[in-house]
Amino acid sequence: MNNDLSWMLDSALEIPGALHAVLVSSDGLLRARSKGVGKDDADKAAAAMSGMQSLSRSLAFFCSRSDLRWQQTLVEFDGGWIFLISAGDGAYLAVSASSDVDMADITFRMQQLVGQLGKVMTAPPRESSVIGP
Repeated sequence: MNNDLSWMLDSALEIPGALHAVLVSSDGLLRARSKGVGKDDADKAAAAMSGMQSLSRSLAFFCSRSDLRWQQTLVEFDGGWIFLISAGDGAYLAVSASSDVDMADITFRMQQLVGQLGKVMTAPPRESSVIGP
């Protein structure tokens, strides 16, 4: 897990009603988690989110076209929501929220966060500034 990204996920929780956030690799591994969600729960959520994304992507044909690109999966419970979106090549961002969350606010914040995460995850490694012979 990249702890450097965890502070970025915490910013998604600034929206009233947002509860937890995880960054997931396409193979279901946890890449980062927001504070307040335990490692075991975050690992379980990461594996489930990868499966949800895969299932969602396989349903493009149900919209009468199999070439449609997956954008988002939204799951509603009687007391909350799960939002799952692409966070770049082979990564997904998932946020859980209470039932009273403003859905437009949370999805907008998630898109902003994905933009920030993309820059961090694709930044080239720093070069050493060692001066010597």
